[in-house]
Amino acid sequence: MTAQAGRKETRRATYQDVLDAPPHKVAEVISGTLHTHPKPAARHALASSILGGSLVNPFSRGSGGPGGRWIIDEPELHLGEDIVVPDLAGWRRETMPEYPDAAYFTIAPDWTCEVLSPSTQRLDQGKKRDLYAREDVRHLWFVDPDARTLEAFELHKGRWLLLATLTDDAPVSHPPLTPSPFRSMPSGPR
Repeated sequence: MTAQAGRKETRRATYQDVLDAPPHKVAEVISGTLHTHPKPAARHALASSILGGSLVNPFSRGSGGPGGRWIIDEPELHLGEDIVVPDLAGWRRETMPEYPDAAYFTIAPDWTCEVLSPSTQRLDQGKKRDLYAREDVRHLWFVDPDARTLEAFELHKGRWLLLATLTDDAPVSHPPLTPSPFRSMPSGPR
């Protein structure tokens, strides 16, 4: 038996696998592999909701801030053959002038935010971070609701540069969402 004959062929995951995933799971395809994980738990969902709610008025609507961006909760991104669902993503209107009338986005965002949880942290800080760099997403934030931290990164020459690690309710004033009227970890249950 040759080494070739002993190997099992693995099929690359596709969008159909995402569509066929159980409705209580988030499904993503990275490098041909299907990754499924539970929908966000309560603390994760609260952190993402508060952060997203804090950003929409100043950055999407221009109320009390610069406007000029689309800030979207859990957008499905189709980037080449990869399909990912960040917790939040933002596009400058120059990057995506028209909001698409589609089930998913094909333009890489300018900014993504991943709210870390035990079931997603390794993927978020590994393969998804690498994918965002490959797609030239300029800014990446990691929010850890348990540690009450926000890490802000900027892509520089294909590598992530840590701009700041903020704790508790420290004011956020980091690209691309500056000037910022919100705190890194808004009040909520601890």
